[in-house]
Amino acid sequence: MPRPVIYYIRHGLTDWNVQQRLQGRHDVQLNTEGCAQAVYCAEILQDLFRRDDRTLESFKYVSSPLVRARKTMEIVRATLGLEPAGYTVEARLAEIAFGKWEGLTYSEVMARDEHIVAERESDKWGFTPPGGESYAQVTIRIRQWYETVDKDTVVTAHGGTARAFDRASRARTATGRHPLFHRPGRGLRFRGKPARPLCMRA
Repeated sequence: MPRPVIYYIRHGLTDWNVQQRLQGRHDVQLNTEGCAQAVYCAEILQDLFRRDDRTLESFKYVSSPLVRARKTMEIVRATLGLEPAGYTVEARLAEIAFGKWEGLTYSEVMARDEHIVAERESDKWGFTPPGGESYAQVTIRIRQWYETVDKDTVVTAHGGTARAFDRASRARTATGRHPLFHRPGRGLRFRGKPARPLCMRA
């Protein structure tokens, strides 16, 4: 049987994204542009569903527990004409934890822990930041969640979990960085094969 389709939306832009700070498990609100990106993604979804003759109610709606992902989901659902709060929260979709590095920019991390960063560069997938988790660990929890999915689903989550999901959903060697997914407010459609862009911004 084919696996369910996942419409995966990365949360909209936050001020920490603009400042290039590692957010991880910190709860950071969407900014004005991030809210607009969520509306844009909802409009793309609506077009896709109309084209495929799908009803909005035929999908599950699931979000990471972090506020930037939940707000994105609520804006998406409101734009689609659905009850904003009518979605499920899934803890396993939370962003990768960067531990003691959260809130820092990469240059600040380099200034503080240059020797540790060198270790990361040699194994980005298996590396664990101080007090955080590795992409390999994230992939385990994402795969566990994915195995429970039994119908087509709209997801709002994060860039780090998207990279893990890309590996978990196809059981292939991942690079750790999806070329289409390095900025907020974008989406991908997963169907057990190379992910296709869902919504793109200039």
